[in-house]
Amino acid sequence: MEDDIQQILNNFMIDYYGVADISEYEADVMKYGGELVKGYPRVISMGIVFPSTIVDYLNNPSDNIAKLEYHHCYEVINDRLDNIASIITSYIMKNGYRALPISAAERVNSDYINAAFSHKIAARLAGLGWIGKNCLLITHKHGPRVRWVSVLTDAPLQVIGEKLEQRCGNCMACVKICPKGALLGRNYSEGEAREKRFDVKKCDRYFNEMEENGQVPVCGMCLYVCPYGRKSH
Repeated sequence: MEDDIQQILNNFMIDYYGVADISEYEADVMKYGGELVKGYPRVISMGIVFPSTIVDYLNNPSDNIAKLEYHHCYEVINDRLDNIASIITSYIMKNGYRALPISAAERVNSDYINAAFSHKIAARLAGLGWIGKNCLLITHKHGPRVRWVSVLTDAPLQVIGEKLEQRCGNCMACVKICPKGALLGRNYSEGEAREKRFDVKKCDRYFNEMEENGQVPVCGMCLYVCPYGRKSH
């Protein structure tokens, strides 16, 4: 199955792929996804790199063209990820196993602002990167300039990679550039509440304010400034 899945992903130009064992994290998984996400010992993590040819122009607040292109590309990549997650789910089910695709960007709780399952945690456990001070998944090669999707499954897939601890060190670039001071400058610690590191409601209000003022609701400063992303080109 692994070889077939890898071939499918290659055909669809998926940049990152990993499989993690999440059986010991079931209580944490169910905290946000409830019964829907219960009973899946594996997660497939997949990522597509966001074009730096767009991200590199986000630092100019008056450049609406870059923001419009970013917004469009964000939606297109999410659609691509959702499509490939659906295809992989169908393949696994045809082989007699259970699989559950988790939307790339759908919120299930507007108050806490979260998805049914954390794509960042999946990618970290699969060894694809670590969670940075910006609360995004940071890869060695592309920094946080990657969008993610996950498929939960009980298929006996081989686990790929090992979970990575944070490697941001003393860097505070994303904290300093955040226009609303939503990032609190703490390194990720497993099990620690997100609120200790990130005021997600400040971030969300900023996007709402931009929309209310007729602006393109795009920020991306934490993607733009991360040294791991900037060194890739």
